[in-house]
Amino acid sequence: MTSRFLAASRGMMFALALSIAGQAPAQAPAKAKAAPARGDAAKPDEPKPKLEKATFGGGCFWCQEAVFERIPGVKNVVSGYAGGHVARPSYEMVSTGLTGHAEVIQIDFDPAVVAFDDLLKVFWQSHDPTTLNRQGPDEGTQYRSIILYQNEEQKKAAQKSYETLTAAQVFPNPIVTQLVPLTRFYPAERHHQNYFRSHRNEEYCQTEIAPKVRNLQRVLESLKAKPKAKAEIAPPAP
Repeated sequence: MTSRFLAASRGMMFALALSIAGQAPAQAPAKAKAAPARGDAAKPDEPKPKLEKATFGGGCFWCQEAVFERIPGVKNVVSGYAGGHVARPSYEMVSTGLTGHAEVIQIDFDPAVVAFDDLLKVFWQSHDPTTLNRQGPDEGTQYRSIILYQNEEQKKAAQKSYETLTAAQVFPNPIVTQLVPLTRFYPAERHHQNYFRSHRNEEYCQTEIAPKVRNLQRVLESLKAKPKAKAEIAPPAP
């Protein structure tokens, strides 16, 4: 946790430096309007997709964010804290393990493009759900494996997925993932968002996050190759 905590501190300084060095963009003439970016203009009669939310914790939220934001149909991923008893927690507070919160991500996804069941398949393969309160070098209750369901449908889907994995003995050890209702999600500090995109050359990002991102392609290919109900789930690649 020490190396990651130092990386977070560097990330905070990096964000501060950017804000200090930022320059105001040149202003356009008073009546001039910027042309919309190609593909950004929405058609007047085109309905917006109805998005749903999913909340997962699988160790470091930097890792989970980097994986899930690359999935087609996922529109937004926010790193944050949930599952604890302290209101408005900070990273430093959660890192003590005394708030009860886990590092989690909250996902906005289009169910017409990616099903919640498929997000579960990625979740199981993006971390080791059999290690209690630990993922890689990160140790503590804040790094526990956890699914925080939004409704009864998500609860039933997660329970069924767990039972299927257990019956098939996909993992050599019992799954210790918690399944609890989501009561409150707290977004993490700004410098924790999009961390891998901004710090991919850091040692932690290269050794812990990059392999998970590479493994995602194998997972997505397995989902495409088989009907959704029969897509195979394998243990996460080392």
